[in-house]
Amino acid sequence: MRHIITILLQNEAGALARVANMFAARGYNIDSLSVAPTHDPTVSRLTLVTAGSDGVIDQIIKQTRKLIDVVEISDLSSADHIECELLMVKVAVDADSARQVVECVREHRAQVLDETEDTRMIQLAGTGEEIDALVAGLGRITSILEVDRSGLAAMARGRRIVAAA
Repeated sequence: MRHIITILLQNEAGALARVANMFAARGYNIDSLSVAPTHDPTVSRLTLVTAGSDGVIDQIIKQTRKLIDVVEISDLSSADHIECELLMVKVAVDADSARQVVECVREHRAQVLDETEDTRMIQLAGTGEEIDALVAGLGRITSILEVDRSGLAAMARGRRIVAAA
């Protein structure tokens, strides 16, 4: 089962490596990882996506909670939540494909960030499915030159928050 784990960490060197090592030591791949400071510059929020049984993920969460840099940890998978990631994709364009690229961008509610004579850089913030659909659509039209995805960001809906205890 897919799990979205969000962790508040002390914003210190090595904190991210210790969390990643905890998952690697248990043989779990991290499918997506994003980390950045929060509104409190001493705390960073790490959001990662992994797959595993509920029982195993619960054990990993308990062990991760014991790491010295971890302020709080939560599995958002079972909570009502919103998730989003950012895509930047650069595609080749020519006279034949330029119009189709623009139509694809509009269809997927994306935007063009940069245009050159023979390339377009496109941005989309959305769910993984929306991003996959845009990349597939562009791939049917033209050559994809470069892709950069930010990794997942996720928050529980409503008043539920992940905060220092």
